[in-house]
Amino acid sequence: MIAIHMKQFFTRRSAAFLLASLFFAASVILPGLLADRWLTNSNGTGSQPAVDSSDEGLVFVLDAGHGGEDGGAIAADGTEEKKLNLAVANTLGALLRLNGQTVVLTRSTDTLLYDYYKDREDYTGYKKMYDLRNRLRIAEQEENSVYVGLHMNKFSDPRYSGLQVYYAKTEGSATLAGKIQTGVKSTVQPDNNRQIKAATSGIYILNEIRIPAVLVECGFLSNPEECAALSTEEYRRQLSAAIFYALCTYETNEQNAYQ
Repeated sequence: MIAIHMKQFFTRRSAAFLLASLFFAASVILPGLLADRWLTNSNGTGSQPAVDSSDEGLVFVLDAGHGGEDGGAIAADGTEEKKLNLAVANTLGALLRLNGQTVVLTRSTDTLLYDYYKDREDYTGYKKMYDLRNRLRIAEQEENSVYVGLHMNKFSDPRYSGLQVYYAKTEGSATLAGKIQTGVKSTVQPDNNRQIKAATSGIYILNEIRIPAVLVECGFLSNPEECAALSTEEYRRQLSAAIFYALCTYETNEQNAYQ
């Protein structure tokens, strides 16, 4: 069972955080807790409840990578990255909303975002470029926002496993990445000794973005055991809860810094 240090969070959101923390602690014991009301289904065909927050705080932009005709990484058993990315984003978004935080999902269905802003009539040859540009644009158009990209990893050697966080060069990004990486290690993946990594120019959004931003590779689809775990709702809830807790502590530290 995961211990939650609650005192620092007994603020104006304390009641909501208590509910979310109960969800966090019971993610294994009660796998169906709040699922019907707060979580969309794994293929993104459900709908998230709209929660308006009057609190001033960060806006968490959750970007489920790939979608539509772009399945992302494909596991040996046919598991598609795009579906797992969306499932994690939906669960994480539900927890944040339950806690009273403002959440933007770049996508809530199985689609790419190249035509999100209708910049062109014909996107032939431009889909990937506009998809990435639009994800970046969605994140930066929100005031006081933090970008969290959600992806799955794949490698030629199936031995490798574990969540890995990349961070942008913007202020606060490395701090957030560290909280997620260490939080997941201490709760869900105790054998994960990976360190956070600065994004290279090959990660377009993190390279171009001007706000705090991280990209979370939640695990390796090339590792059969990890792929099987990621395919279960129970394990995805554990990961989402660990990331949720890291985002909450990050926001609390940011607020305290300006008080």
